[in-house]
Amino acid sequence: MEQVVTRNRARARAAGQGAAWAAFAVGLLYAAVSVYWGLGGSWLLDTVGASLTQAGRSASAPVVLAVWFAVALKVIAVVLPLPAAGAVAPGGFRRRRLARALAWIEAVILTCYGLILTAVGLLVQAGVIGTPADADHRALAWHAYLWDPWFLVWGLLVTAALLRSR
Repeated sequence: MEQVVTRNRARARAAGQGAAWAAFAVGLLYAAVSVYWGLGGSWLLDTVGASLTQAGRSASAPVVLAVWFAVALKVIAVVLPLPAAGAVAPGGFRRRRLARALAWIEAVILTCYGLILTAVGLLVQAGVIGTPADADHRALAWHAYLWDPWFLVWGLLVTAALLRSR
């Protein structure tokens, strides 16, 4: 009986680590898009909204700084679930515990943000929620079908990693 429990725990831990690596990959791709924009790229920039597109193309110092700050936050969020789920050595019990606490905060933020914005975006796309005539409908569609669900998937993977690796 003890062997079965140990084997089940090992499987759950492995599943948690797999989810952590999947979250790493999803988040890394998201961060890579921001790095691309931070380096001056403009592909898909017009899908985030007209006001952000204009600011992004201006390449003013505050905008560039904001983009790189977002990149830094995303990179931290990309790496954090790995030690939290035990996929990489966290460096001791206290550090793993801190990593898990921060990863839970990350999971809640990403999941709630992604869920709420995806739901609202899909309601806008379905016509349940109206938009002003001058709304950027292309950007609204991209947010509803790609950008916001991407956050949701990332958050759900972090959540799965934490639940499976406890």
